[in-house]
Amino acid sequence: MGGPDGQITRFVIAGGGSAGWITAAVLARILPGTAASITLVESEDIGIIGVGEATVPLIGQLNALLGIHEPDFVAATNGTFKLGIEFVDWGEKGNHHFHGFGDFGDNIAGLPPHQYWLRLQEKGPIAPLGEWSMPWAAARRDRFAPPQAMKGEAAQFRHAYHFDAALYAAYLRRIAEASDVTRVEGRIHEAVRDRETGLVSHLLLDGGRSIEGDVFIDCTGFASLLLGQAMNVPFRDWSAWLPCDRAAAVPSSRSGRLTPFTRSTARSAGWQWRIPLQTRTGNGHVYASRFISDDEAVAQLLTGIDGEPLAEPRLLHFTPGCRERFWEGNVIGIGLAAGFLEPLESTAIQLIQTGVLRILDFLPKAHPDPALAAEYNRQTALEYERIRDFIIAHYCRSRRNEPLWREVATMDLPDTLAHKLAVWDACGSIPLYDLESHQEPSWVSILVGQGVLPHSHNPRIRMIPEEQLRPVMEQRRQFLAQAAERMPMHDYFISRTCAAPQAA
Repeated sequence: MGGPDGQITRFVIAGGGSAGWITAAVLARILPGTAASITLVESEDIGIIGVGEATVPLIGQLNALLGIHEPDFVAATNGTFKLGIEFVDWGEKGNHHFHGFGDFGDNIAGLPPHQYWLRLQEKGPIAPLGEWSMPWAAARRDRFAPPQAMKGEAAQFRHAYHFDAALYAAYLRRIAEASDVTRVEGRIHEAVRDRETGLVSHLLLDGGRSIEGDVFIDCTGFASLLLGQAMNVPFRDWSAWLPCDRAAAVPSSRSGRLTPFTRSTARSAGWQWRIPLQTRTGNGHVYASRFISDDEAVAQLLTGIDGEPLAEPRLLHFTPGCRERFWEGNVIGIGLAAGFLEPLESTAIQLIQTGVLRILDFLPKAHPDPALAAEYNRQTALEYERIRDFIIAHYCRSRRNEPLWREVATMDLPDTLAHKLAVWDACGSIPLYDLESHQEPSWVSILVGQGVLPHSHNPRIRMIPEEQLRPVMEQRRQFLAQAAERMPMHDYFISRTCAAPQAA
């Protein structure tokens, strides 16, 4: 198996969708001109989950790696731009806050601005912390321009995208096939393991066909046909911390101006997403089935959408968690085959992207190296756990009275999250671990946004007198507001630079 020098000669990707075609496109981009072949097996009969996809700014690195031209990409995927997530009714009903793709400004005398905001809000009225965030200054006005078009502190933000998941997979497929990726149409019936080595030798398809390979990348979704079923890798169930286990999704007609952000609205037994695309809106209700029936959840979803529903709601069942190992033998799981975390912070594409790039960091030989597999598994597990903790943090300090929210407010937390929150409570700082996906400003956005304020703050903030500090803070807030007012409207920017064919 493999070439004469031990290198891989045959990559086989089981499954398409975003996971499969991102994997194929990246491998083809990084391994051009080698002797390795890349084959992707998928069936047109198996659909793609989701009516809309939201992302985080890390996707910009993926696009750059693949040589993607942003306007072409946005137009081809019916896309819009995303500056962050607006949270409605989280923590308590009536609450509004924003997690933007940026910070709250440069440090002042060595300390982050939120520390000074905490001091000033104790002394008297002050604007919400979000107004020191450039992404929110623009998003609340429905305005957008890329960071490179801005100057100074107004350029200190990043952006991501919303797009149609099916169009995105098709777009990546064109890129991958142009780089000599071979697509095989067919339904996978079995991943066959070699009796002596225990490694997967080939995939058995309908009609008795088989696809042989050296390394198999499992992108078969929740089924996890290779990693979970063939290799028998157990699943780590995190539903004790993340009780939502179902989702109802439906597209609706576009209504009103295009917002450059995702909206997450807390509901009685979960939360509802709103993802604006150029020609329609993606909607979904993530909920805990122990606290609400499917019919009630769908009714809540349809009551809370803009525009008219364009299809019947789709119901999805899931268990939050991940595999105990992500690389086993010669099988590597990517996307839903590896794990699932509810889409509250839009991390699905991120986990696919980092998983694929990590394959290249520890590119396996034809005879897998246990040390490389162990390090791949260690890093991937940490990434999942860090995102898990960040999502739990949205729930665990809730003051809502419905049964779900009372339960999550009293549950035992993972030790890593409990430590983070204890430090925050004591001094208003967030300790960060290895492989954190979300840095301190993200945590501050959620905690301060929900009114979870620390008992104290860094004593060094007293070095700047209040009468000097307040004007400095106010000056930045006004500067960002003025910069946002000069941005074009999000609708206008898209119409002039990247309108989808069906929207033009």
